[in-house]
Amino acid sequence: MQLHLGTEHSHAMVPGRPRRGIVVLALLLATLAHLLAQLFWPSGLLADATQILLMPLLAGAVISFTTSPRGRLIRLVLAALFFSWVGDALPRFMDGDPAFLAMVGAFLVAQFFYIGALARYWKSSILRRWWMLFPYLAAFAVLLVLCSPGAGALLAPVIIYGLALMVMAILSTELGPVGGSGGAIFFLSDSLIALRSFTDIGIPGMGFWIMLTYVAGQAMISYAASQRDAQEKSTTTCR
Repeated sequence: MQLHLGTEHSHAMVPGRPRRGIVVLALLLATLAHLLAQLFWPSGLLADATQILLMPLLAGAVISFTTSPRGRLIRLVLAALFFSWVGDALPRFMDGDPAFLAMVGAFLVAQFFYIGALARYWKSSILRRWWMLFPYLAAFAVLLVLCSPGAGALLAPVIIYGLALMVMAILSTELGPVGGSGGAIFFLSDSLIALRSFTDIGIPGMGFWIMLTYVAGQAMISYAASQRDAQEKSTTTCR
């Protein structure tokens, strides 16, 4: 009888696998289509349409990998994905500096939600091993030196966003190798945007690399967060 009840409970806790597969497949296809568009038609309708789909599909994947009631960690990650979507979509209705500021503002809010999601676990991050902070600090310093001359009046918001991004990347290490790598890759993605916007440094296929690291970084953070949420629920159930 105990084995039977345990089996029923485990099945009740598992999200619908067919739905999960459909959402993940849709995310992969949309990502592939967008990356191809970045390579061959970066200013076309396909690139715009698929970019707007990416974060909602990733949020759907997070929901499919987690169970109700979703804890604070998952709720805040979903909020971060929502504002990332705002950062993808809103600038398409603007031009020039207002479009850039709208993007930075939306992603800054997303970073605050990521920081809020991760701050409670800070003791598990590299903050307890201060020497491991140097690569993040060095990357931020180099980026600031390269971008400052071309940033002009946008320098202050760029610095604020860069600091928030760095803090998020550092705190993401508490989610383990996958989450920490995701935070570092997300840092790289936005660093490439800064280099494209404020320097003459040119990298072939820049848009492709920005979007590849953007999706991969957030997907890795989201997956690691869903695994942490499942572990916490399992621990609570065992108690």
